[in-house]
Amino acid sequence: MSNPSLVQNDNIECPLCLGQGQLTRAEVLERLGMKDFARVAQLSAEEALRLLLRQHKDEENTLWMRFESELTKRLNEVTSKHKNEIQALVSEKNALEVRLKEFQKNQELLLNNTKASERLDAEKQLQDQIVALNHQISDLEAKTKVFEQQKAVELEKLKTQFQGQIIAKQSENTDLDRKVKDYLKEISDLRTKNQTLEVEMSKVARIGKKEEVSFAEEAQTWPGIWLSEKLKKYGDYLLAYRDPSGEPLEPKMVVDNKDKNSVTEDDVEKLIRDAGEQGTPVAALVTRDESQLRTQDKEGRWTSKDGVWILRTTRQWFHRDLDILKPLFETMRAEGPDFLTKNAHLADEIRRTFIDIDEMEKELKKAAKAIESAKELALAYKNRLQQLCDATVPKKIVTRVTLSPDVLSAAKR
Repeated sequence: MSNPSLVQNDNIECPLCLGQGQLTRAEVLERLGMKDFARVAQLSAEEALRLLLRQHKDEENTLWMRFESELTKRLNEVTSKHKNEIQALVSEKNALEVRLKEFQKNQELLLNNTKASERLDAEKQLQDQIVALNHQISDLEAKTKVFEQQKAVELEKLKTQFQGQIIAKQSENTDLDRKVKDYLKEISDLRTKNQTLEVEMSKVARIGKKEEVSFAEEAQTWPGIWLSEKLKKYGDYLLAYRDPSGEPLEPKMVVDNKDKNSVTEDDVEKLIRDAGEQGTPVAALVTRDESQLRTQDKEGRWTSKDGVWILRTTRQWFHRDLDILKPLFETMRAEGPDFLTKNAHLADEIRRTFIDIDEMEKELKKAAKAIESAKELALAYKNRLQQLCDATVPKKIVTRVTLSPDVLSAAKR
């Protein structure tokens, strides 16, 4: 080659072309039938290291996957174990709650029966006392008349027969007058007691008035609802939806408020009679609390009897129930009050709707409690897992790789 200074370190003069061209060392060795073992060894070593690193990385990934699967398995076992324990505790709690409710219900029924019997006995005794007092008053008035007549007769006889005994008879007359005054005073006292008993009976009849006033104040705040003044008889109020001008729309509903330990069939029969007197096809029996409704009332909150559709509800449910029944009232306004009688399946669907909504409210309350418990358990398991990870000492993984003799000799060269 003419200028050796410009030739790179990897190039040599070609003995075949006498310096007329440039060939690489690998080309020269290949033309002479030889191989560049140093380059082959270098490539073999690089390939071996690459395979070694790849194998090491695969083993490391396998170990981590085994660790994660084992960790997931252990977590699932612990979670299922605690979940089974929680389910057992919840089932036991539900059983205890059912037993407690049954016991409370039996106690309430016994207490209600006792109170009802005592009230009936007291009313009977009061009635007996009033009747006895009336008889006494009648007897005393009759005796007074008899005494007056006897006095007059005796005075006439005495004046005609015994003029000399007028003074004695006058004294007897004075005694009789005093007795009459005593009898009149006793009659006045008995009449006062009678009036007192009548006042007490009227107080007993006015039980629940406070509940009716409280309901009226609450219902007047509901939008789109019209409420009448307090009815003197045949129910507490008339309730209906309002048109844009504020006038009530048909059909109207008779509302009867009850705040007692439990409603009875007499209350339902009275509500049906009130609805018949008011000429309304719908009536509502509203209690203060859910516990005041019987089991049959909760299962049949929307039923028909004697041509009157009865809604059994509480103060908390009534506004929601009215929103549910609003499309039904609009249809009854258009089709007539006997619309539900002709469509019995629709009435059954409404009854099931009320039952489902009541059950959903109960399940929502249970779900809220379950979510709070699950959050607490998850936080506890997270803290426990963090403690286990912090307490574990990491270990280095050493892997031995066996290389072929050719690769080792090539690496040494």
